[in-house]
Amino acid sequence: GLVLWGRDKLAADSGVEDVAPDVGFGGFTLAHNVRSDREVDVLLERAERAGGRITRAARKTELGFYTGVFTDPDGHAWEIAHNPGFPLAADGSLTIPDFGV
Repeated sequence: GLVLWGRDKLAADSGVEDVAPDVGFGGFTLAHNVRSDREVDVLLERAERAGGRITRAARKTELGFYTGVFTDPDGHAWEIAHNPGFPLAADGSLTIPDFGV
């Protein structure tokens, strides 16, 4: 799925400073969905050991997601997320629920 946010709100949510369009934060965050809260923690730890910088520690959001964000060595923001309402199939595909809209 694709979610569009205002650049300033996305930078704040990702825990990064939005200095200028050509410096650091590129104006987007890639999200990787996983199957459990524990998997979020494990992947954030691995990313940090590999040279990533945790910019938002994992936490439960007001929407019920458990997420954390890191930036890779090139400064790209990555969100690792577990949302029990968006189950992952065995092949890794994400099922987005019918919100009745």
